Amino acid sequence: MIKGSCHCGAVSWTFDKRPETVTACNCTLCRRYGGLWAYDYENEAITLSGPTSVYVRGDREIGFHFCKECGCVCYWRGIEAPADGRRRVAVNMRLTEPEAIADIPVKHFDGLDKFEPMPFDGRCVRDHWF
Repeated sequence: MIKGSCHCGAVSWTFDKRPETVTACNCTLCRRYGGLWAYDYENEAITLSGPTSVYVRGDREIGFHFCKECGCVCYWRGIEAPADGRRRVAVNMRLTEPEAIADIPVKHFDGLDKFEPMPFDGRCVRDHWF
């Protein structure tokens, strides 16, 4: 299990499995937030807790949740659950201790221009924390 929390500890999440990869996206929001995202579904592998404020981007599909106290971006969550009720969530893996995820490969996603995965460059989380 991997645990993460904002700087002040008011918001936290748990990820009940180890993600195979994390994603670094260059869209207009993610490049500003600097998150490393790991995906699953709310109340399946990912459990969220604590009060957040949310910013809903223009397409109204996902909301970015951040701590009301310290401002850390903690996760994004789909606005509406699909018919199967499984709401997609991505937690910001930068909110955990580096050694817990240091060897997880980082996939890059072009969310700015092409909205598609970019070629894998062989780097992992430890290469992004210096």
